[in-house]
Amino acid sequence: MPTYQAPVRDMQFLFQDVLELEQFSNLEGFRDATPDVMNAILEEGAKLTQEVLFPLNQVGDQQGCNRRQDGGVETPDGFKDAYDTYCEGGWGGLTADPAYGGQGLPHVLGVAVSEMMSSSNMAFGMYPGLTRGAYAAISLHGTDTQKETYLPKLVSGQWTGTMNLTEPHCGTDLGMLRTKAVPQADGSYKITGTKIFISAGEHDLAENIIHLVLARIEGAPEGTKGISLFIVPKFILNEDGTPGERNGVMCGSLEEKMGIHGNSTCVMNYDDAVGYLIGAEHKGLRAMFTMMNEARLGVGIQGLAQSEIAYQNAAAYAKDRIQGRALTGAQNPDKPADPILVHPDVRRMLMNQRAFNEAARAMLFWTALFGDLSEKATDEKLREKGEDYMGLMTPVLKAYLTDMGFTHCVNAQQVYGGHGYIQEWGMEQYVRDSRIAMIYEGANGIQALDLVGRKLALNGGRAVTTFLAEINQYIDERRDDPEMGTFVEGLETAKSHLEEGTAWLMKNGLEDFNNAGAASTDYLYIFGLVGMAYMWARMAEAAQKKLNNGGASDPFYATKLKTGRYFIERMLPDTAAHLAKLKTGAEPLMAMTADEF
Repeated sequence: MPTYQAPVRDMQFLFQDVLELEQFSNLEGFRDATPDVMNAILEEGAKLTQEVLFPLNQVGDQQGCNRRQDGGVETPDGFKDAYDTYCEGGWGGLTADPAYGGQGLPHVLGVAVSEMMSSSNMAFGMYPGLTRGAYAAISLHGTDTQKETYLPKLVSGQWTGTMNLTEPHCGTDLGMLRTKAVPQADGSYKITGTKIFISAGEHDLAENIIHLVLARIEGAPEGTKGISLFIVPKFILNEDGTPGERNGVMCGSLEEKMGIHGNSTCVMNYDDAVGYLIGAEHKGLRAMFTMMNEARLGVGIQGLAQSEIAYQNAAAYAKDRIQGRALTGAQNPDKPADPILVHPDVRRMLMNQRAFNEAARAMLFWTALFGDLSEKATDEKLREKGEDYMGLMTPVLKAYLTDMGFTHCVNAQQVYGGHGYIQEWGMEQYVRDSRIAMIYEGANGIQALDLVGRKLALNGGRAVTTFLAEINQYIDERRDDPEMGTFVEGLETAKSHLEEGTAWLMKNGLEDFNNAGAASTDYLYIFGLVGMAYMWARMAEAAQKKLNNGGASDPFYATKLKTGRYFIERMLPDTAAHLAKLKTGAEPLMAMTADEF
C-alpha cells in the first residue's frame, strides 16, 4: 500500500528562505500571510490531505463514478463526506476575494495546498479545482449581479463549477464548435449542443453545478470570432437565489477512462438549457482563457504532484527492498542481499525524480508569486512583469511539468520492478492518472506552439527579454562567489543555449513556420530546464546561507545542495541536446510524404 507525506518542510523553505514572502507584507493579501499563519495552513492542509483525501485515492480508482438512470452521478464512497470536510474547513475560499466570503490570502499559498490535494487524491482535487476556474472567469468577466449571485456559493463550495469547450468533432480547434445559443426576450439564451470530456460535469457533492459553456449565438461570425461564453446552471435559480427547476442540461454518459476514475468525466447534453451571457457577445474565448490559464497552472501542479507521491513511495521501497549485491561489495553482509538503493541506476531514477520535484515546486511557487504581484503590487512595472511572467511561464509549466511528471511516475514504477505493475502497490495508478495531464487543457504540443508562436513575440518579446536579463543579473552578482560556482556556471551555460535557441527561432521560424513548429517542443524543454536551473541556484544560495549561519546540524540544507548539484551536473546538460535538435529545423520532420507513413 502506498503512503503520502505532504512536503511541508520544503514548502516552508521556499516561502520563507527562497521567495522571502515577508518582503511583500505591505501588499493586500500578504498582510495576513505571516509565517505563523502560512505554517498553520500548510500543517492543516497536510492533515486534510494525508488523513482525509489520501485514504480515498485507491477507493476512487477502484470504484469509479456511477451514472444513475435519471442522469445523476454518484461519486465513490467517502467522496461526499470528504468534500463536506473540505468545505467546512473553508479551503475553497483560501485565496478568494473576502467580498465574496474568501480569505484573500496569496495565490501562491493556494498552489501549495493544491499540490497536496493532487498528490493525495488527484481525481478528488479536480472537483474544487474546476470550481476555482469558474470563480476566476466570473470574477473577471461577469456582471456585478452575476458575481453577487454565483461567487459566494462557489467560494463556499455549496456550488461547483465546470468548463465546457470540447465537442465530439472539435477539440483544440474551437472555431469549429456547433453548440448554439438562441436569444430570448428576457435577455437569457437557450443553449443546445453536446460537450464531451467535461470533468466534474455531474456529481452528488454539491447542491448546484455552474457550467460555463462556449456556444455560438445564431447569426454570429464563423470561427473563433463568433464564440460567446454562457453561465448554464444545473438548476435554474429561484428569485431568492436558491436552486429551483432543473435546467435542460444532462449527463448523457460517463467516459470510460485510463485513469482519474474518481472524477466524473461526462458527456453533457444541452437541450434548450437556459444560459446567461458572460461578457460581450462573440468575446467568449477571452473569458474562457481566464479559466483555461487557471486550469493550465493547475495541470502543471498535477504533473509535479503525481511525481512527488510516486517518488516518495519509490524511495521508501528502494530502501526496504533487498535484491542483489552492491557492485563494490556487500553493504549488508549479515543479510542475503543489499537494498536496491545501492545500485547506481536505481539512484539515477530516484535522483531525477527528486531533483525535478524540488525545482518544479520552486518554479510553480515563483510563478504564482508573480501572479499575485500582477494583481496586488503597487509598482506598475512590477505588475507588468508579473503579468508578463504568468503568460510566458504558463505553457512551460503546463507542458514540461506534465511530460516530466509522467516520465517520473513511470520510473518510480520501474523501481518497484514487477510489483510496480501490480495494483495493490499503487504505482500503476499514478502512471495512469498522470497520463491525462499531458493531454487536457491543451495538449503539450499546443503549449509549445503557444510559447514559440505567441508568447515569445508578445509585446515585442518583452517577457523573455526581461527573464533573460533577470538571470544575467543574478549570474553577474554571484560570479565571484566560490560557494555558488557550480550553480552559476551551469545556469550560465544553459541560459546561453536558451538565448541561442531564441535567436534561431526569431530568424528561422519567421522564414518557415514549420521550423517554429518543429523546434517548439525542444525549445520549451530548454526553457523548462533553464527555469529550474535558476530555481536551483536560488535554493542552493538560500541553503548555503543557512549552513553558514549555524544550520549545519540540520541535514535538510546539506541534502538540498547535494540534490541541486545532481540537477546541474546530470540533468541540466540536456539543454545542449535539445538545442542541437532544435537547430535541425523542419526538414527532417517534413521530408517524408503522407503516403510514406
